[in-house]
Amino acid sequence: MFCSRLILLGFFCLLLIVNVFSKSTALASGQAPIIAVASNMRLTIEKIGQSFQKETGLSVRFSFGSSGNLTRQIFQGAPFEMFLSADEDYVFRLAEAGKTIDRGKIYAYGRIVAFTPTNSPLKTADFPHGYQSIFGTNLSNRYAIANPELAPYGRAAKQALIHTGLWETMKPYLIFGENISQTAQFSLSGSALGGIIAYSQALTPQFAASGRYKLIPTEFHQPLGQRMALVNGASATTMEFYKYLEREPALEIFRSNGYALVRVGAQH
Repeated sequence: MFCSRLILLGFFCLLLIVNVFSKSTALASGQAPIIAVASNMRLTIEKIGQSFQKETGLSVRFSFGSSGNLTRQIFQGAPFEMFLSADEDYVFRLAEAGKTIDRGKIYAYGRIVAFTPTNSPLKTADFPHGYQSIFGTNLSNRYAIANPELAPYGRAAKQALIHTGLWETMKPYLIFGENISQTAQFSLSGSALGGIIAYSQALTPQFAASGRYKLIPTEFHQPLGQRMALVNGASATTMEFYKYLEREPALEIFRSNGYALVRVGAQH
């Protein structure tokens, strides 16, 4: 029994050493630090990353996924130095567990839209009331939202469907994307008649040329306050990027990609 415990303790110590060593080796070799980013922010944060590199000469790398999955990876020791979540709760969980420097800051508010491709029998103008007849008659119809258990945008979509009285009708027809990016592809590819996606996605040239969207009123769901935080051990480069997200070049990119902003530095 004693030997088993000793072996187990040694194994965990080895994992800790490997994790610390991998971070220090990456920095020593000049690799850019990795930032965990919610999928809805993909195109926006890539633009900001390019602007950051152009202005400062520094670079960062991004790893995208649902906020829930990224949070789990941080808990498991993934070498992320910063987390841009699609909501606040995941950051608060990490902060309470001592994984982040503090509780971070809200950097933007997201919006959701009902999107339909041009060849869909659904019409965005009919959302929500015209959807009852479409989804009450044909069991082969499908509609895409992100997984409410993993993705804040999926949770907001579920809340909107409940608010409009559509949830029970549409539940048998829903397909769930692991994150909002996969949901958007379901909505565009023909796998579904449409879906609830991020406003920022609907504004991209690909979606603008292939379908129509309707903004879902913010009172239909809880606010999508997107919070960022530095993970313990964040490098100087990552700290500079954190500050850069509060500067006007980054704020303008947020605005132009459909995000509402709060007062710079607001803690909320």
